[in-house]
Amino acid sequence: MRILIRPHQFSGTIRIPASKSHTIRRLLIAALGEGVSEIDFPLDSLDARSCAAVCRALGAGITEHRAADPSCPNPADEAGKRLVRWTVRGVGAAGGLRVPESPLDVGNSGTTLFLALAAAALGAGPVTFTGDEQIARRGAGPLLEALRGLGISVQSGEGGCVPITVRGPWKGGRVSLSCPTSQYLSALLLAAPLAPAGTVTEIDVPLLNEKPYIDLTLSYLKAQGVPWDGAADYSYFRIPGGGAYKPVNGPVAGDFSSAAFPGCAAAIGGLTTTLLGLDPHDPQGDKAIFDILAKMGCETAWSREGGEWRLTVSRKGPLRGGTFDLNDTPDLLPVAAVLGAYAQGETVLVNAAHARIKETDRIAVMAGELGKLGAAVEERPDGLVINKGGGLRGGKVDGHGDHRVVMALAVAALGAAGPVEIEGAESAAVTYPAFPELMAATIIEECG
Repeated sequence: MRILIRPHQFSGTIRIPASKSHTIRRLLIAALGEGVSEIDFPLDSLDARSCAAVCRALGAGITEHRAADPSCPNPADEAGKRLVRWTVRGVGAAGGLRVPESPLDVGNSGTTLFLALAAAALGAGPVTFTGDEQIARRGAGPLLEALRGLGISVQSGEGGCVPITVRGPWKGGRVSLSCPTSQYLSALLLAAPLAPAGTVTEIDVPLLNEKPYIDLTLSYLKAQGVPWDGAADYSYFRIPGGGAYKPVNGPVAGDFSSAAFPGCAAAIGGLTTTLLGLDPHDPQGDKAIFDILAKMGCETAWSREGGEWRLTVSRKGPLRGGTFDLNDTPDLLPVAAVLGAYAQGETVLVNAAHARIKETDRIAVMAGELGKLGAAVEERPDGLVINKGGGLRGGKVDGHGDHRVVMALAVAALGAAGPVEIEGAESAAVTYPAFPELMAATIIEECG
């Protein structure tokens, strides 16, 4: 899909979609767990649907509940109903995992691929995973080697890419796992407690990026009462098997990764914007974007009204450049680069080499696409340097099938000197299906 965004000021009160990270973790825990879980207001996106399809294929029962959306022109229409709950009946134990007859397609969801790989390895039958073109380029080598070290049979394509087949049983042991992406470690942490009783999984972690996502995963283990030991710096974990997951119930928290885009849109537009559905105490690492905005000259304020948190973003003076370490939050690199294009002075994004192994090489892609709009961008091995120039101009850019790149370029268009066309905008639906509408985009050409 190709969209056109004309420069305009951005403001309003916006409800942020549910967190993808929370949604997928809850789905997997509920699917692997005992009893019935009620997951309220989960993220309804392509990635979340991919995870739900994988969980169903592994034997979980998942029922969708939808309700009329009053914002839809015809709320009575089935297409106008929004997802309000998943009821998930778990498989109860590793022995309850179904062996799918066909490969499991994770679509574009790397989170689903890595976390479900380890979960499927708890079973005794072979389970094969595949995905789209981007997933086919995202190797899981370190995770696959760790699984082999735990006694699991693993076959994969070249470079540890899909198709990947895993087959248990999980025998335990001690493995070393380098984590350029935290999802490798989260995968083992979520699966290891469900390994057979008497097994122990020990993990040495010589490299760990995106540490806040491990905090998020561990918060679920804590809530489940799962025992584990480990080093304070997360360089070592020891998890006994024989555990079980209880039902997980309640609403899914809003997504700080998605909130980064309307938050930065408010900073560029200069008008006050209020974000709903977020929790300042949530362990999501990408809430750091609001610290970055504050350091760049914005005002960010939390308040509580009617039992709900509200985050207000506004800007009175110019944006100021700075140096920002994105090791914990590489998903912020695309939109942080856009902020740099509108900031006075130099903006330096560092320690984010792992942004190159996401859906795209986000460092190279953002340097190239912002360059098309007139930004002065220097690409470095671990990040970007953006220098304030004469402002961005209109033009044509490509989202490269990466949802965060598409959304960042849409935000960049708000302050440009002319309209911006974005190719591949359909990928925003991976995490934020309504984002083009939020940006008042005009659809020029539908995909297909």
